[in-house]
Amino acid sequence: MKRDAALRLLAKSVRTDDIVVAVYQTLFDWLEICPRDLNYVATGAMGQGSSHGLGLALANPERRVLVFDGDGSLLMNLGSLATVAGAAPCNLFHFVFANGTYEVNGSHPIPAADRIDFAAMALAAGYSTAEKWDSIDALNSGVQSFLGNPGPAFAELTVEPGRPYRRDYSYIHSYKARDAFRRALNAS
Repeated sequence: MKRDAALRLLAKSVRTDDIVVAVYQTLFDWLEICPRDLNYVATGAMGQGSSHGLGLALANPERRVLVFDGDGSLLMNLGSLATVAGAAPCNLFHFVFANGTYEVNGSHPIPAADRIDFAAMALAAGYSTAEKWDSIDALNSGVQSFLGNPGPAFAELTVEPGRPYRRDYSYIHSYKARDAFRRALNAS
């Protein structure tokens, strides 16, 4: 499935008070598809999306936290699966957009891309549930049930790039982005 089609579908399920932590190319796509102040965009360090999402979920137990991770990014911090499972936040939903490459870093292939099963790793680490979706129809039919279960929950989405979205690094590293998020988080 196209990543941007998956994100447009997921945008329909995002509640006003949900926190969305997206990383790298998924972040750039998400910012154009679903611009909102509760998009946490300060995840410039590769592999840190799941860790930032965990901290936000623990600090905000009344809100759902959706992490939109990349497969290359998660590989940089596989230990976070065990950390998330050990903390067991029921409000954390971890989506991995798997395309087999480090896309924003030159589309170099990730190691063992044809053999990695991230959903199985999440279950083995102790996540409460894990799903795998490789089509927009499968995602559409499963996402509401997935988000209705307690977390930590994991979903692996097999994707390919959609249309190219602008990579605005200056915005994601800006004070403006962090200040808008902080104000939105503290407003309720």
